[in-house]
Amino acid sequence: MSNPETAPREVRCENTDGGAEILEPREVPLGGPRAMTVRRTLPQRSRSLIGAWCFVDHYEPDDVADSGGMRVDGHPHTGLQTVSWLFEGEIEHRDTAGHHAMVRPGELNLMTAGSGIAHSEYSMPGTRRLHGAQLWVALPESDRFTAPGFTHYAPQPFERDGATVLVFLGSLLGETSPVSTFTPLLGAELTLPPGRLDLHVEPGHEHGVLVDSGDVTLAGLTAGPGQLVYRPPGHSRLELSTERGCRILLLGGTPLGERITMWWNFIGRGHDEIAAFREEWQAAREPGAAVGRFGPFPEQWEETLPAPGLPNVRLKPRG
Repeated sequence: MSNPETAPREVRCENTDGGAEILEPREVPLGGPRAMTVRRTLPQRSRSLIGAWCFVDHYEPDDVADSGGMRVDGHPHTGLQTVSWLFEGEIEHRDTAGHHAMVRPGELNLMTAGSGIAHSEYSMPGTRRLHGAQLWVALPESDRFTAPGFTHYAPQPFERDGATVLVFLGSLLGETSPVSTFTPLLGAELTLPPGRLDLHVEPGHEHGVLVDSGDVTLAGLTAGPGQLVYRPPGHSRLELSTERGCRILLLGGTPLGERITMWWNFIGRGHDEIAAFREEWQAAREPGAAVGRFGPFPEQWEETLPAPGLPNVRLKPRG
């Protein structure tokens, strides 16, 4: 999914003595005047990363008849992985490493950009509503130029204390995803009935609880749809409670410990590197261009997205 922003805006956060905070979403349109709108909680000026998670978009049930659905033409990525997770609908993925796959509810599609890749995402004709999340993971310095790749995994749901759980990355409640990652990560969908659920988690991880529906209370903070509750490292338990029931995405990981430069669809380590990625992408879009960093464009692509102009000030690393 293309990121149209050049820098995060300041968003109100609510802090507690334990370091937990609520990250408020901001609305961002994807594409033209009839584009669907997503709610973005990461990155923000106050927080750029949760573990290696560096980008969180959440889209509520979107009526495709009104918005036109998702149409994100071919666009590039570097230095990251994309995690596509749907609750409703179906999206077609196609990339320059030769992968063609469908994104369906409850199934993980993990694309590794590494040294460079480009992909497109289109909602399928039979989709009436789109509902899900698009997430990015920053790759560490040691692996950020790894070869591009793609992994699909359909986790089996299981029940625990009345909650339905799908673990798509990492380990939770005795279930471990077979999908390998470049830094320790956790990604899971949980649907909770009214009441309380205690989770034993890695104390070295920081965690984010993104609310899809309902309400959830963690560390004395109550969040609703689109909001994200952040919990810093140092806690071996997450005590979740909900009055009405809820569906959440639980994200976690060890702090990345690196500063990244993030602009448009690129992650790098400085302004000049990002500018070079942009120049390479623009050159790759020219008719008859040689195949370069981002690979050969699929013959099915009719359009690709041009990179926006760089800001007038140098991009600053954060993290």
